[in-house]
Amino acid sequence: MATHAPRDQTATMGNPIPIELNPVNEVAVDAALVAAGLGLEVAEFRRLMDHRKITVLCERGTGPDAGLYRASFYYQGKRVRLVVDRDGNPVPGREDA
Repeated sequence: MATHAPRDQTATMGNPIPIELNPVNEVAVDAALVAAGLGLEVAEFRRLMDHRKITVLCERGTGPDAGLYRASFYYQGKRVRLVVDRDGNPVPGREDA
């Protein structure tokens, strides 16, 4: 049977990183931009989103990227990635960061 040595957490932990669970932020991006990038008409894009056929990953920026979001949309081997501000406006020069 294994025995566990007592932990001195101050010796084993680095700097704590705050983690916000279930943030309330919502960011809306222009469906036409994403649809075009996936080679779809907007109506088809919306239908596929409603049926959860398009996978979405949204990442929140930290440090110098605080206030920015990277939204990635995946469908049939294609990916569209947009970096947007809090209002969903694309950030120039950051299309595929």
